[in-house]
Amino acid sequence: MNESSDSPPRKIIHVDMDAFFASVEQRDNPELRGQPVAVGGSAQRGVVAAASYEARRFGVRSAMPSVTAARRCSSLIFVSPRFEVYRAVSQQIREIFSRYSDLLEPLSLDEAYLDVTEDKPQMGSAIRIAELIRSAIREETGLTASAGVSYNKFLAKIASDQNKPDGIFVVRPHEGAEFVASLPVRRFYGVGPKTAERMGRLGIREGADLCDKNMDFMIEHFGKSADYLYHAARGIDQRLVRSDRIRKSVGRERTFSEDLSTDTALSEALEDVIDSVWHRIENNSVTGRTVTLKVKYADFQQITRSKSCEQCIMNKSQFGAAARALLVQLLPVPLGVRLIGLTLSNLSPVESPHARNLINHRANSQRKFDF
Repeated sequence: MNESSDSPPRKIIHVDMDAFFASVEQRDNPELRGQPVAVGGSAQRGVVAAASYEARRFGVRSAMPSVTAARRCSSLIFVSPRFEVYRAVSQQIREIFSRYSDLLEPLSLDEAYLDVTEDKPQMGSAIRIAELIRSAIREETGLTASAGVSYNKFLAKIASDQNKPDGIFVVRPHEGAEFVASLPVRRFYGVGPKTAERMGRLGIREGADLCDKNMDFMIEHFGKSADYLYHAARGIDQRLVRSDRIRKSVGRERTFSEDLSTDTALSEALEDVIDSVWHRIENNSVTGRTVTLKVKYADFQQITRSKSCEQCIMNKSQFGAAARALLVQLLPVPLGVRLIGLTLSNLSPVESPHARNLINHRANSQRKFDF
């Protein structure tokens, strides 16, 4: 089914790199190829940022404590992350995207939506464009990507995971409702383990079970998520691909190999985090008003401090000053510190009038296309 009877189908591609950080490390170091690799952390402490497919076979996943990962896979190889390299490769990939559409919505370094309803080369085929993008990524970066092609963002994102790694999956407008009906609810974006468990107690295990429920039922049991779930269960998602989509926050955390306890060591570590976060802020073309510092002590107790400014923070000097002021409030520390995190929130975008004109044009277009 389509979004509504009086709107034309859109052509949305979701591209997701395959085990991005780990794949870059395996590409650049032949000795890691075919080996179980974890980026980030160590066998003793920290958190896995990414895992190769060889490591995933042992149940190693991103955001997993490193000690758990090492226990699951005794041959796991831990590699320090190289975010500058990942960002550079991400820029290569976005340049490839830009050949086909100006309506690009990055979700992270390794995934993005493209609206190719009116593609720049005027090819008219979203499937063909997705294949060309995947081919160019392989040839120009030596990496693989998976793609989902559909008529809305919800389905395109699910489709990109359907034939991973190095695959493509298409959900056409007349296939959407049937495809969603057979999906386990855990595959719905935003449905975590706890929500899935609650749904199970209500007899909801697949999309078809959700589709059987009316809106009153959805509101009673799922509150603010009711509208999203109600429509998603019917293959409907009206969200537009927005190249100026604003993130809620930009931040970075750093876990140390040894606990830091002196004022000097903590101040030096904070400077590294300031540099990293500001680079992300610039890459995302945002400004913000609230700086938040997170500190995790050796006993895993966690504390946060925030400072909100009347005006948006416009440069690294202002951002760094706010972060340092927050750290000073916590010095001297009662215990060693194992992690420092820094976040900028209350964000505002740098406007892109050209992209907004394209969005409005897509939204008002009444042309129909073949997939």
